[in-house]
Amino acid sequence: MEQNQNINSSKKVLLHACCGICSGYPISLLQDMGYSVVVYFYNPNIFPDEEYQRRLEAEKTLCAHYGCELFVGNYETDVYYESVKGLENEPEKGARCDKCFELRLNKSAQKANELGIEEFTTSMVISPHKNYEKLSQIGTQIAQKYNLKYLPINFRKNDGFLKTNKISKELNLYRQNYCGCKFAMR
Repeated sequence: MEQNQNINSSKKVLLHACCGICSGYPISLLQDMGYSVVVYFYNPNIFPDEEYQRRLEAEKTLCAHYGCELFVGNYETDVYYESVKGLENEPEKGARCDKCFELRLNKSAQKANELGIEEFTTSMVISPHKNYEKLSQIGTQIAQKYNLKYLPINFRKNDGFLKTNKISKELNLYRQNYCGCKFAMR
């Protein structure tokens, strides 16, 4: 146990968290892998503001449970809408989503750099509604730009999605019923 604590104190990873539901198991797994997890909640795509606040509160509860440091990015919806301009009618999993992933992972890489953390990943990949390969490709490209390492961990493996749902139920976290953006509500 003490050896694991020594690893945790020297090996950090920044986890971009899309919501408390999706980040429960990733935090747990990363800690089991010996990482000290720093969570970054940057999601300007979430609509409306009340939904954003609910998801942020769930993330705060989760981070307190796991003893993770939480950084909250600016809720800059104008930046999100500008990044997906012209793609509003794209289907779910289309080009609009790719731009959204790029925006959030780019900001996550910037935050990792700012904090001196060399590795980052995202909880978005745990969702069966997200394309793991596409997210990993985007994360890897962005990591190279910032001289960082993107961890392409498929959190869905080994029943990860079931495990993250179990964690969220145990902690009574808010559960959303759509991705987050107003276009996904259609």
